[in-house]
Amino acid sequence: MANIKSAKKRVKVIEKKTAQNRAVKDGLKAALKEYDAVLATGDLEAAAEKRTEAEKLLKKAAARNVLSKQAASRHVSQITKRLNAAKAEK
Repeated sequence: MANIKSAKKRVKVIEKKTAQNRAVKDGLKAALKEYDAVLATGDLEAAAEKRTEAEKLLKKAAARNVLSKQAASRHVSQITKRLNAAKAEK
């Protein structure tokens, strides 16, 4: 454990930020799972809406430095690619 007052404060701040980042990542995972579930049902209109919501959350996470911008862009690309493939099948 830290002995210096500023180091003790940093420990508290880091714990708080870690909890916030974990909440954002959990929300992202939930949104992506919802998207996958809707896409699996074959409802492309609802899947497009879920993709938009997931993209918004990914970009927001990247803006807050929870994810890197490259990772967010990669995830957006992947979910868009899956939606386009499902549209091509129909």
